[in-house]
Amino acid sequence: MKAMILGAGKGTRVQPITHEIPKPMIPLVRKPVMEYLIELLKKHGVDQIMVNTSHLAPIIENYFRDGEQFGVSMAYSYEGYVESGVAISSPVGSAGGMKKIQDFSGFFDETFIVLCGDAWIDLDISKALEIHRQKKAIASIIIREVPNDEVFKYGIVALDEDDRILQFQEKPDPKDAISNLANTGIYIFEPEIFDYIPSGVAYDIGGELFPKLAQENLPFIGINLPFQWLDIGNVQDVWTVTSQILNGEVKGFKMPGREVRPGVHVGINLSVDFDQVNITPPVYIGGSTKIEAGATIVGPAVLGASCVVEAGAVIKNCIVEDYTRLTSQANLEG
Repeated sequence: MKAMILGAGKGTRVQPITHEIPKPMIPLVRKPVMEYLIELLKKHGVDQIMVNTSHLAPIIENYFRDGEQFGVSMAYSYEGYVESGVAISSPVGSAGGMKKIQDFSGFFDETFIVLCGDAWIDLDISKALEIHRQKKAIASIIIREVPNDEVFKYGIVALDEDDRILQFQEKPDPKDAISNLANTGIYIFEPEIFDYIPSGVAYDIGGELFPKLAQENLPFIGINLPFQWLDIGNVQDVWTVTSQILNGEVKGFKMPGREVRPGVHVGINLSVDFDQVNITPPVYIGGSTKIEAGATIVGPAVLGASCVVEAGAVIKNCIVEDYTRLTSQANLEG
């Protein structure tokens, strides 16, 4: 089965993190969020994955390569051009990215899944596919209720009694919202969808394609299933989701490393005497990190790989990147 992960956005709401890495590569306790999506897709029988890239594309492509190490086949569609030997990012929109791939090779020749690359989910994709096929839909959105005061963050849908989408609003003002049923960035499409996407122009799924499908009264449905959806929409979300994971609030999330003490997970090759440091869980410590006696780490906190934490340093409620040295005077508090 085939899928596409949307990875071309600039991630402006997650700056400054996305100055250095593209949004799908933001780590959730050591692994890029996109890696969790690939694992989920594979679990539900997806074995061929296309990714559209643009902003900092080599970081995604060099990490995942052909997908073999993740048990899938992967390839990429770069959105941009080269000028004087320099790659210039030029995204064509989420729907435009789908169309670019289809025009190139006709890759999407069966029911396929499209995911935004910036959320941790545990959706039963197989169940969603079953509903999509039962309803004979050309397009399906996985939806869920959100608080009324947060509808401005999402595409919002209105459904009829058969779950057909009657209207689609992209990020409405709360006072104008038609419902609180939000687009989660998880879609199922039939190849016929490309009849409604123009070639060679920037075209957006939420802003243009979905309103058109609703207006033309096509078999376009919302699927509302229970699942965990941890959206990384802004910098605060990165911390909120990381804290939820460390606190054990995300059902089914498998912490990396080994648990050396309750709530303290670590990688290998550490230089630390746990009896001589002050650690308050939950904490994750990356491999090849040195923590000197007298240092303090208060969770929730993530300490990256190959770090040095000197005696007297204090880390509290923080995510510390790899290869960071914290001197004895350091006092980091999130």
